[in-house]
Amino acid sequence: MEKKTGIFEKIWFWIIIAFFYLPILYVVFFSFNKSKSLTNFTGFSLRWYERMFESRPILEAIGYTVACAVIATVVSTIAGTITAIGLSKSRKVLREAIHQVNNLPMLNPDIVTAIGFMLFFTSLRIETGFWTMVLAHIAFCIPYVILSVTPKLRSLDPNMAEAALDLGCTPFQALWKVIVPQIRPGILSGALIAFSMSFDDFVISLFTTGPGVSNISIYVYGNVKRVNPTINALSAILVFVITAVLIIVNVIPMIRERRKGKNVSAEMAEGGAR
Repeated sequence: MEKKTGIFEKIWFWIIIAFFYLPILYVVFFSFNKSKSLTNFTGFSLRWYERMFESRPILEAIGYTVACAVIATVVSTIAGTITAIGLSKSRKVLREAIHQVNNLPMLNPDIVTAIGFMLFFTSLRIETGFWTMVLAHIAFCIPYVILSVTPKLRSLDPNMAEAALDLGCTPFQALWKVIVPQIRPGILSGALIAFSMSFDDFVISLFTTGPGVSNISIYVYGNVKRVNPTINALSAILVFVITAVLIIVNVIPMIRERRKGKNVSAEMAEGGAR
């Protein structure tokens, strides 16, 4: 009975994996199709990638996407890291209250957040465009940075910064030379998550951008009903970028942990030899 249950669980697991990933693989596969057909693969070709890079609207969408993601990542990483450090030194009641508020943007449906931003900009009579989209991206990326940095701060020795101040460091030097190096993995993870969230965002971008400004997701949505294989190539590039970011987020910490483990083992071996 247990074996049958185990087999059923494995089959169900692979069905779920196929349901989620086969459509993505299908798009990537047909982005290399020689013909326009979306059902019949006639041969391998980079034709649609070449056509994509010759299209000015697509290049503009890529430019807006990359610029928005980079700006949002830099600003949200700095703001989120400083906020997390400040909260770590705050009273417990205040810290817990702000952490609960910080979770709201992540728990809210994107459509609710998007409408909220749209009404906010409209009420202030701010003309929507590239910079309103950037501000919205910064706002929803900051909570993810805080969430990534906070666990690293909790694992630090609370007396480390005070010891640095006693040894002659200024508050900024203690922050930059003592605290930041210790929480760098959390900062890097938060930055990569912020970049991926901003890079492939659609709903919030659609509600906060203006005429003539569209990122990759909005461009794909506007052209998805047309038989245009360049959309497959553009979607494939989006998949490649997000996959690369996720691999970096997951692989780099594993490599660092292994290196630390090897260094510790080597030090123990040297100590035993002595």
